[in-house]
This record gives sequence, C-alpha cells and structure tokens, in this order.
Amino acid sequence: MFTIEHEFDASIVVLVDDGEAPLQEDVTISAFASCVTLEQLDPRSDRVQKITLSMAQLRDLQAALNLPEGSYRFADDQDG
Repeated sequence: MFTIEHEFDASIVVLVDDGEAPLQEDVTISAFASCVTLEQLDPRSDRVQKITLSMAQLRDLQAALNLPEGSYRFADDQDG
C-alpha cells in the first residue's frame, strides 16, 4: 500500500509494508526539484534515518533496476 500527496515544494509518497510479518516501518519519499529524500524510523534507536539522493543518483538508481550486474556510467554524466 502507498499514499501520494502533492505539497507546495514536494511530492510525498509513503510506502506501507502491509505484507506478511516481519513488517518494516513505513518509508517516506519526498521528491523535490533538486533531490529526493527517503526517511524511515529505526525502531532499534527510535530515530528517523534519512537518505538524500541527488537527481543524478536517482537517475542511476532507476537505470540500475533494469540492468544486469556490472559497473556503468552514462555517456553524458554530469554532476547534479
């Protein structure tokens, strides 16, 4: 299950693990113009862990999900 909300400066997706146990905490993904953040509560420390991906990293992740094992670089690779 997931939810989508559109706010002024970001689109927010919440992924809810509603499968079989053991279940993981919800993941909140916030997509801004310059980056994407992923947040998830770590129940061991009771703290929210946050990861920030640049748009280039997000593009690479999207490509990686559809490629076989290996090392890749886009020909027009640019920072940011």
